[in-house]
Amino acid sequence: MMGQQQAYGQGCQTTGTTGMANQPVKIRPLLGDGRDVTIVYDGILSKSGAQQVYLHAGYGNDWKNPYDHRMERTCHGWQCTVNMEQDELRFCFKDSANNWDNNNGSNWTYHSRGINPPH
Repeated sequence: MMGQQQAYGQGCQTTGTTGMANQPVKIRPLLGDGRDVTIVYDGILSKSGAQQVYLHAGYGNDWKNPYDHRMERTCHGWQCTVNMEQDELRFCFKDSANNWDNNNGSNWTYHSRGINPPH
């Protein structure tokens, strides 16, 4: 399970430091059940000048329903919001040149507190 599941602030203020400043991935649940999450990435791809970054995500150990989510550049890094279909999201990142950041082969994992009902 990912140990970096911490919320982050809304604004783009850069004064002061927190323990999260050097973390490449930040996750903010939008609802109490944790099913809708905003993921912010500011890792090696971002720092290497990527023109576009994608969140490559799937569910469970077998990466069920993999999908590339186009992320938006913000002052915090690259960001996107995901509505989780299942309670375990596995993910990594890639850029438009097909360079990958997979957390040194470990990828990242986020567990919600509930499962979204089917649409």
